Amino acid sequence: MREFNRRGILGLGVGAAAAISVAGCSSSGSSDSGKVGTKPGQKTPAKPIGDGSTAYTGKQPNQPHAPEKLAPGQKPPQFVVFSWDGAGEVGNGLFPRFRKLAKDHNASMTFFLSGLYTLPESKRRMYRPPNNPVGHSEIDFLTDEHVKMTLQNVRAAWLDGHEIGTHFNGHFCAEGAGSVKHWTPAQWDDEIKQAMDFVTKWRTNTGFTDLEPLPFDYSKELVGGRTPCLLGQDNLLPTARKLGWRYDASSPGGLQVWPTKKQGLWDFPLQGIPFPGHSRDALSMDYNLMYQQSKNSTKAPPVNYPGWRKQATEAYINGFKRAYETNRAPFFIGNHFEKWNGGIYMDAVEEAFKHMADKKYKDVRLVSFRQLCDWLDAQDPKVLADLRRFGVGQQLTGRS
Repeated sequence: MREFNRRGILGLGVGAAAAISVAGCSSSGSSDSGKVGTKPGQKTPAKPIGDGSTAYTGKQPNQPHAPEKLAPGQKPPQFVVFSWDGAGEVGNGLFPRFRKLAKDHNASMTFFLSGLYTLPESKRRMYRPPNNPVGHSEIDFLTDEHVKMTLQNVRAAWLDGHEIGTHFNGHFCAEGAGSVKHWTPAQWDDEIKQAMDFVTKWRTNTGFTDLEPLPFDYSKELVGGRTPCLLGQDNLLPTARKLGWRYDASSPGGLQVWPTKKQGLWDFPLQGIPFPGHSRDALSMDYNLMYQQSKNSTKAPPVNYPGWRKQATEAYINGFKRAYETNRAPFFIGNHFEKWNGGIYMDAVEEAFKHMADKKYKDVRLVSFRQLCDWLDAQDPKVLADLRRFGVGQQLTGRS
């Protein structure tokens, strides 16, 4: 599985840039005793939707209590969102590995599912990508067995309390008319409808009879996404707003400041973070860190791996600390279930995650994008506007 086609965000560099129960975390450390949802042993009977590929099973388990409002002058929590583009499981064990990591620390994440990962390759001609040949995709279709694994992990992730967003379908980043960069709002609408169809009709398309349905109504679950290679956001947003989405995570090279809305949706960009040994910040995504180290090579000489793993880990921790120790801007990290350069970026993400989850850091919230939206929407706009006054690395003043 190759989530990128060697274009798009490659080599993207950017310039430098109170203990309360909120957004699913308790008042100390990064543990979350405040999550609510279905009680142990309690189960809402599934109500099949459509062909039974999905089903309404009640309120999502393992969700936070209603977020509390910050008082004027109160220090905000430190939100961190780990997100995953594609969210396909191809037998390398990465999807369950990071579900377990999140569960061990009572954390939530966002999984941006590529619709094609629920469509068997034998049915590839069902996909009609805008400005591209029928059945064409810049990412590989999965084997039937890997489609099954993906569906099983998506189901388990939602029951664990994670968010299921979208990474759309064919991942068209290359220059030319077919790139998502040039898609119109109507074409984005068509792409989203196809992604919805693939996810909600997998039972019909695959013929699988040995899998349980996805336990959610995707028309209500889907409230945000990330575009391929962070391209095409301007024309996506009118469509996303029409569909009732709450956020978009497609902006490249954002600063570590408090988010604003763009065309009515929360704008959650990947951010520039201090990259050890480099004069410029790097984008807070595993692929960008890899590019900074090995350019187009996903299998560079192994002698480099230990140093690069340490460098990538420190980059994530640097970004976290810069926010935590200063303006407390939410910190966004993007990843892929890939073993580039011997899997060092997966190791770096896990090590950085554990560092951020350490109880020595107070008021850290490891949440999904949707949970962050819930918290932001519950705040007094004046309080958020005040937080936006503080730039990258600028200390909050008068906060307790």
